[in-house]
Amino acid sequence: METSKFFPIVETQDEGYQKTFKNCAELVPTLPRSKGWWLDELFQYQGFWMSSFPIRGSMLINDHFKPRPTDIIVATSPKCGTTWLRALIFSIINRASFDFNDHPLRKLNPQELVLLFEGHIHKDGSTSFLDELPSPRLLSTHIPYSLFPKRMTDDTSACRFVYICRDPKDVLVSKWHFSNKLRPKEVPPLSLEEAFDLFCKGVSHYGPFWDHVLGYWKASVESPKKVLFLTYEDVKKEPLGCVRKVAEFLGVPFSPEEENKNTVEEIVKLCSFESLSNLDVNKSVAKRSERPVSNSDFFRKGEVGDWVNHLSPEMVEKMNQITEQKLQGIGFNFH
Repeated sequence: METSKFFPIVETQDEGYQKTFKNCAELVPTLPRSKGWWLDELFQYQGFWMSSFPIRGSMLINDHFKPRPTDIIVATSPKCGTTWLRALIFSIINRASFDFNDHPLRKLNPQELVLLFEGHIHKDGSTSFLDELPSPRLLSTHIPYSLFPKRMTDDTSACRFVYICRDPKDVLVSKWHFSNKLRPKEVPPLSLEEAFDLFCKGVSHYGPFWDHVLGYWKASVESPKKVLFLTYEDVKKEPLGCVRKVAEFLGVPFSPEEENKNTVEEIVKLCSFESLSNLDVNKSVAKRSERPVSNSDFFRKGEVGDWVNHLSPEMVEKMNQITEQKLQGIGFNFH
């Protein structure tokens, strides 16, 4: 049984898991720490700021997870379009299995259809839950690329990653709103100025944001058949092209018959922010003990450039300077 003050209790008879739990419980108190964005603490682990639970999830993945060639990892930095990407890839992979008028996305939040990797690796105190998922396994993650084991990231592994990122100014604003939803009512809200300062210092969940982006960008350049790199801005601008690009990358391109039946358009329509946010299941404000956030909390505006309504000119200038400096010379920028 896990008893560290940093973790929820997890029952396990698996000796391998017990060893990882012990190693993690001993490691976390020694790591640099900072206050989090709600009531959590963040710890600096292998160059990234994370709460204790995903640190342990990352260690469990490295120690115990057995990848399959068909595995698809939906990867994002938080608040970069995770919900949309989960919905999209689920719809592409399962498009022959469901009618669009009676689709699982109309009844379930995308978080329930594409499970969080670093969360569910803990389930049942062993890998049995993930082992029993049918292929292709669709798993979502916020873990930085460099934290995955070589057996998942080297060229001998056929599992694939689809990554989406977003203008960091919009990420900051979205994360600030989201964080204040998670803070208890008796706790004062996190100010935008404080959130801005933390974000610019790299102290945000799975941050620094720019290092997270760089890891997946470099992997996509070095291994384009393993990592597909998308931006939220491109998706909003050219949704049909992006859906076709994802399907091609996953090895399930749309057939001429599907094109004639407007299958791509149906997927874009079903997975659009407007469609998903207006479904009853995603309007729910109910919260569960294992996930202290409601389905509706995952939907705010979904707009590109909403930062103009929140950030001062000085904030914009500083954020742009950091972005230019961090991404200089790599062949990618948000402008």
